[in-house]
Amino acid sequence: MKKIKIMLVFGTRPEAIKMAPLYHALKACPDEFDTLVCVTAQHRQMLDQVLKVFEIIPDVDLNLMKPGQDLFDITALTLLGMRDVLREFKPETLLVHGDTTTSVAAAMAGFYHGVPVGHVEAGLRTHNVNAPFPEEFNRQVVTRVTRWHFAPTELSRQNLLDERIAPASIMVTGNTVIDALFWVLGRIDADPKRREALLTFLGERLPFDWVRQRFILITSHRRENFGNGFLQICYALKELAARYSDVHFVYPVHLNPNVQQPVNEILGDLVNVHLTDPLDYEPFVYLLKHSHIVLTDSGGIQEEAPCLGKPVLVMRDVTERPEAIEAGTACLVGATREQIVARVTELLEDEVSYKAMASAYNPYGDGKACERIISVLRTI
Repeated sequence: MKKIKIMLVFGTRPEAIKMAPLYHALKACPDEFDTLVCVTAQHRQMLDQVLKVFEIIPDVDLNLMKPGQDLFDITALTLLGMRDVLREFKPETLLVHGDTTTSVAAAMAGFYHGVPVGHVEAGLRTHNVNAPFPEEFNRQVVTRVTRWHFAPTELSRQNLLDERIAPASIMVTGNTVIDALFWVLGRIDADPKRREALLTFLGERLPFDWVRQRFILITSHRRENFGNGFLQICYALKELAARYSDVHFVYPVHLNPNVQQPVNEILGDLVNVHLTDPLDYEPFVYLLKHSHIVLTDSGGIQEEAPCLGKPVLVMRDVTERPEAIEAGTACLVGATREQIVARVTELLEDEVSYKAMASAYNPYGDGKACERIISVLRTI
């Protein structure tokens, strides 16, 4: 039987997390697939953390990250880099993920070179090309050059159908981030030494009993919140920290100066606010498992947290993941001080409201997304 040569292309931490379980699932079928990985390193340091956690050694590393890079740099360099990669390795299928600049440029390169593209996490939409920027633009453009659309939910499938994408090219798979979550947590549970090392690592960074005490986990780094949005978020956290001295607030702070500056200035001296460096995926997931509430403007955590029964407050005005909002596991609060404070207060003080969100149905899958994707790839 002839093997199918498949190349996975990604460049950021979120992409790597969501493509990692698919990489391992393909690698587990060596008689069927010749699996290659190309990374652009759009985000060098955070990408490398995930590659290490998931034990992935790229076949090609374009190493594109440079100081002061912008969307023009990443797009142009990825296109040019992928031109040479496709010529040399001649993959029969290209798999990209989601909505990054790496994804759209790699998909365009595949289209230019005549290599069919599979889009993992296809069909997410806000229907506003400027929100979030540039992600909504990226995901819509990738759709136009994609042959196989691996949609995580029925709503994502319907978005694609509404755009007249052929039904036969769409499969609802669930989200691969759930596969990744189960993979990592399963490895922790099966390895006492690994678990003890995580407890020690996190214990050295968090000066409270985070396994037993209530804490709110915060992730916030989205471009649309730079400036006043981050000020609103920080002042909301400051107000909540003063009001609830028995609750801790754990914030792994993104390295971007637009995030670092307001966060450190406003929150740096508060005793129950714990600012840490960005965490590798494994300790972050273990921390997420023990959290009480999640405050975020990130994407993937809107899918991971409901899987673990954690209420999610989304600090954005719109989300391309409305399934969790509709299911009741997440709530949009915007980057607005009053809304953030009010909703966190409700969850901390009203047990009925908390349990309603914590026990709501998780719409993002059962951890078998990769199996469904591979079932399609076997037919090409």
